[in-house]
Amino acid sequence: MEVLPLKDLQTQVSLAKRRGYVFQSSEVYGGLTSCWDYGPLGSQFKLNVKLAWWKAMTRRNDVVGLDAAILMHPKVWEASGHVEGFTDPLVDCKNCKNRFREDQAMVNGKVVCPKCGSTDVTEARNFNLMFKTHMGPLESEGSVVYLRPETAQGIFVNFENVATSMRKKVPFGIAQIGKSFRNEITPGNFVFRTREFEQMEMQFFVKPGTDEEWFDKWKQIRWDFYGTLGLNSEKLRYSEHGPNELAHYAKAAFDVEYEFPFGWQELEGVHNRSDFDLSQHQKFSGKKLEYFDDAAKEKYLPYVIETAVGCDRLALALLCDAYREEVTEKDGKKDTRVVLGLHPRLAPIKAAILPLSKKPDLQEVSHKLVDSLRDDFEVEYDEAQSIGKRYRRQDEIGTPLCVTVDFDTLEDKQVTIRQRDSMEQERISIDQVKSYVADKILVLRKMF
Repeated sequence: MEVLPLKDLQTQVSLAKRRGYVFQSSEVYGGLTSCWDYGPLGSQFKLNVKLAWWKAMTRRNDVVGLDAAILMHPKVWEASGHVEGFTDPLVDCKNCKNRFREDQAMVNGKVVCPKCGSTDVTEARNFNLMFKTHMGPLESEGSVVYLRPETAQGIFVNFENVATSMRKKVPFGIAQIGKSFRNEITPGNFVFRTREFEQMEMQFFVKPGTDEEWFDKWKQIRWDFYGTLGLNSEKLRYSEHGPNELAHYAKAAFDVEYEFPFGWQELEGVHNRSDFDLSQHQKFSGKKLEYFDDAAKEKYLPYVIETAVGCDRLALALLCDAYREEVTEKDGKKDTRVVLGLHPRLAPIKAAILPLSKKPDLQEVSHKLVDSLRDDFEVEYDEAQSIGKRYRRQDEIGTPLCVTVDFDTLEDKQVTIRQRDSMEQERISIDQVKSYVADKILVLRKMF
């Protein structure tokens, strides 16, 4: 048997649509560029990804959760530097009129149009990436608000509220999952770079002087997390930001990168943000945000170690990593089995219940089995097409187990369970199915 990995992104895009993971947004109207809808399986899969991250964070004694509003006081974005500095250098090609980012089209020191190859381009001009809207009945400068370009600022402005209400002592962290919006000039590569996306961010507040130690700790913690999701470690690497690449707030920064079909790209950033954020919000708001250390009897502005993951990017990496084609040959004919080998904790369907035929007796047993499992697992009932085609469909959507109810079941009260990866089958009693699925699927339940 020959096992082939994902060869190109379009193959994954096609599977995602065909199997209900991701659809083009507003497709009936021709679609909206770089906007995507997660389908029935995709929404459950993405929820599983978020749950894995959330529980890895908040099941620590030193991290709590938050869900801040998308709309915030406009001064938040002045303090953070987004109003003045959250820009991309935009140029236009004079030859083909293509518009693109100058910093992403440099070749040997020259700006080259990625569409036609011309070097005849306009002068760069800064383009702010924040979406601007208005709050209230009248549009005026006084009513301007922004759709947040990141979730981190909601954490910073709630630092004192969380520390006081939860009686948290530094060091501690605040975790948040939420939507962010950026008017990207060059979005693309499916759900990798979009204008509406979801972030999973954690800001960890530490005493100045301990920040480098905590930075190294969180780098290792975050690296270990990807192993628990089953990602191929050979397709992961850390990339350090050089002195000229650091953001204005960063003392140090590393990216966790994954090798997508379109190259190595960032999944997550781990940053030492120093005390920039709290000092800026203290300055612009006029409210003291210093932390009083009871043990040391001193006040200070905490430094922040940030871990920021793109949820959509991680979901895409997991889908790409899980995809494989198993090619076998028999009697001169090739057969290809497409498998989405997702880790069981992430698979949107844990078990599929498949009656061998549409006979009422088999349907009745199958529905009772679904009812007995549904409270504990995501299960699916499927009676369409041949059993072979149904197996292949479940392989493509990543279902770890298939439970087949056949005519012998009516006599011996047993069913056949097929495993996705090995295709091995075994016969077990109906009353053992629940514990069997639990043993196979939830052996790592501690993560969930």
